[in-house]
Amino acid sequence: MALIVQKYGGTSVGTTERIKNVARRVQASRERGDDVVVVVSAMSGETNRLLALAEEIGPNPPAREVDVLVSTGEQVTIALLTMALESIGTPARCYTGPQVRILTDSAHSRARILDIDAKQINDDLRLGRVVVVAGFQGVDESGAITTLGRGGSDTTAVAIAAALKADECQIYTDVDGVYTTDPRVVPKARRLERITVEEMLELASLGSKVLQIRSVEFAGKYKVPLRVLSSFKEGPGTLITYEENPMEEPLISGIAFNRDEAKLTVLGAPDVPGIAASILGPISDAGIEVDMIIQNVSTSGATDFTFTVHKRDYEQALKILQDNKDKLGAREIYGDPKIVKLSLVGVGMRSHAGVASTMFKALSAEGINIQMISTSEIKISVVVDEKYLELGVRTLHTAFGLDDENAQVEVEGDNA
Repeated sequence: MALIVQKYGGTSVGTTERIKNVARRVQASRERGDDVVVVVSAMSGETNRLLALAEEIGPNPPAREVDVLVSTGEQVTIALLTMALESIGTPARCYTGPQVRILTDSAHSRARILDIDAKQINDDLRLGRVVVVAGFQGVDESGAITTLGRGGSDTTAVAIAAALKADECQIYTDVDGVYTTDPRVVPKARRLERITVEEMLELASLGSKVLQIRSVEFAGKYKVPLRVLSSFKEGPGTLITYEENPMEEPLISGIAFNRDEAKLTVLGAPDVPGIAASILGPISDAGIEVDMIIQNVSTSGATDFTFTVHKRDYEQALKILQDNKDKLGAREIYGDPKIVKLSLVGVGMRSHAGVASTMFKALSAEGINIQMISTSEIKISVVVDEKYLELGVRTLHTAFGLDDENAQVEVEGDNA
């Protein structure tokens, strides 16, 4: 008998019919002899509806009360799913995050889990019940309801699996696993049988939306085996594991891309100690995160400095640089919001040379100019003009042998 934690996202529980479908899946797991804990999100669109109501009341509503409001979405789902399970003869009991006592810090809308009291869940499992828990929410030391941020139900599921020492945490979504890249961009994308936590962390941080990055971090920290599966069709999904097998690891596991970056360049600043801090200090003080950075030194004693930020911060960052232009002693400052970042990810890079040269040659053959390059042990990222996004991803996908000639991928929703 295995202990399985299953998580179902908003699309999977988007209607009462889909909730009934989830109940049947849970029942099937029970019939295979598994103990099951289910974590659910709010029905699709419900969190946005609740946030819109808050905005109608007035601008900048108190974060504490917003958490009270949006946490009700999951409460609806846990009650309906428990009813659906009981209606087909499967004993079940549901709990909100505070009832289970998912203890968090007090950072409303972005709280982090500190501890989970597993006693109530274990008691119900011993009584032969399925336990249904609201994802995305918890409670702080003062008793205030907190929420974990978008995608927080994934983190709830992994944290519960860790607390229970579950055999596997299964994340059910609207795709049937983790693919080599987004199937909507590359129809020949291939579903991966398995991928390491390290690779999944890189993919999640680089733009893949299959899993929330915090949930993957949690899985790696507590060695929780994760599996991504489809709520709508049968299949083995993708196992995300902390175990590596160097004999079987592919050179490249996946290609991620990010449309949400913009580039800023400071030209002709003096090449003196501290210039990078002078450029990035005011950016950091404004709460703007910087991603890729390139600094070039010229023989004339001047330096060119280029970095990327999220597109939403582009205008603010550009204004900060322009306001500090004279102080920096820069000749010119300009920006480009029309870029994308393409990234290769694979633990196989550790033991293989030539990945970068293959990447650069493939892009060059298609006339795609590389503007910036960043590398790590298992990742290579490049910045290119946004018009080359699809061509670039498809070119790299083929160049590294990732194409599935028989691929027939059905994608529903927005989590591919």
